[in-house]
Amino acid sequence: MGLDIRTRELIAVGASVAANCQACLQYHFDKTRENGVEPQDITEAIEVGRAVGKGAASSMKKFASTLTAPSPSPANCIQPGCGCIS
Repeated sequence: MGLDIRTRELIAVGASVAANCQACLQYHFDKTRENGVEPQDITEAIEVGRAVGKGAASSMKKFASTLTAPSPSPANCIQPGCGCIS
């Protein structure tokens, strides 16, 4: 038994927001409305997408910072062969 169309479209709304795709969001927003999804449910899906997007952006900022940070010293190496020693 699969997800119903309303649930799939709500997931797609949240995913569209997280992916920053306006065209996708408009398409799936329209589909939710066509399928009788309540406005408060659409709002909740948008908020979930925002939270996911915010978390992903935060993780990416932290990761990007590590790429430009000074290399760790051999004393800080916690795993042999990890590549932190040039």
